Amino acid sequence: MLISSRPGSLTADRSVGITSATDSKLSSPLSSPHRTTTGRLDGDLHHVAPSVGRWKHGAMDIVSTPDILEAIATGLQDWRKLAQPIVARYHTPDPVRGAAFVAAVAQAAVTVGQDPEIRLGRGVVDLALSTPGDKGGRWVTAQDIELGRTISKLAREHGLTALPGEVTQLELALDTADDTAVSPFWSALLTGAPDHVVGDTVLDPTNRVPSVWFQATDAHPPPRQRWHIDLWLAPEVADDRIAAAVAAGGTVVDASEAPSFTVLADPEGNKVCVCTALDRD
Repeated sequence: MLISSRPGSLTADRSVGITSATDSKLSSPLSSPHRTTTGRLDGDLHHVAPSVGRWKHGAMDIVSTPDILEAIATGLQDWRKLAQPIVARYHTPDPVRGAAFVAAVAQAAVTVGQDPEIRLGRGVVDLALSTPGDKGGRWVTAQDIELGRTISKLAREHGLTALPGEVTQLELALDTADDTAVSPFWSALLTGAPDHVVGDTVLDPTNRVPSVWFQATDAHPPPRQRWHIDLWLAPEVADDRIAAAVAAGGTVVDASEAPSFTVLADPEGNKVCVCTALDRD
């Protein structure tokens, strides 16, 4: 169970393994409105699931996106489907009541063996429900839907107000002609290990950073970069993270301002600054 007391992003829902327009309705471990490529659904799946209803993968009872939307329309109104998870936000009049609600949700989740992500913020509680797959994918299951109903009931009991229109999620998409060349770099940089890649997407197992997925393009010279990522890290881990990114195919472009910040580039020249609080005014 991930419980955070500061703002943060959840993760993405990009369809890896969709093979037809009908199948694209599936609640897959990764999907994006811009997705055009195909592949496998999850690292250990070799078939495409039905586009509606529920289907089994191991012990998971996975729910299709149309059925998730039907559940939202018929009793799960507090929740919205953004990427992999279903998500909800509640207004809490004070942090004590919010903390009591979080404790009640945690107890309910433990009782049914689920693992929600919870963020207690200023005046709000954010929740996300999904179930991890064997190879790092994330799915909405029947158990997540049922826990969502329980959480909505607990919110009412604690006097919290649902704010479904305020839920949001950020993911980053990078154009590349070869996602296999750049994905280990971004995985090592963002998560600390080069193998947190599911299909064409980097997913941080602990959701510290947004997911990054790779949109297929034709090979072309690197364009002038209009924006870049600043990745802030604890000073004691910055050097190791830089080393991991370099070992995964990256290069150090400029270390003249280290340890304040160090500029890296992936194999295609996309730049990122690894930043710390050291040597700053």
